[in-house]
Amino acid sequence: MLADQPITAFTSTTDLTRARAFYEGALGLPVLYEDEYAVVLQGQNAAIRVTLVEHLAPQPFTILGWQATDLTAAVRELAAAGVAVERFDFFDQDDDGVWTAPSGDRVAWFKDPDGNTLSLSQSV
Repeated sequence: MLADQPITAFTSTTDLTRARAFYEGALGLPVLYEDEYAVVLQGQNAAIRVTLVEHLAPQPFTILGWQATDLTAAVRELAAAGVAVERFDFFDQDDDGVWTAPSGDRVAWFKDPDGNTLSLSQSV
């Protein structure tokens, strides 16, 4: 029933102006529209609705992720835009902050201005 319907991903923010600057400016996602409740951006295969909330408790896991064809280049591009890769004591990450899973898949994590964890992955 829903397999051929468009997907909208959701995340939240306590500051729409700050969130828009990050998702549009640093990540390069085009804005579809914005109102007093949310900013909606266009991803490759889904819209992303960043909803304004009064209080936010970021989750300790990834809430949005993207696939990269060249993860190292993408991480370096994010760094040039001022987006820092998260480092974890329990993962062996390379100099760019990329972790290689036992399967060979590679992952890097970063946070939005509200502390939501986002990721970039490259599958083998």
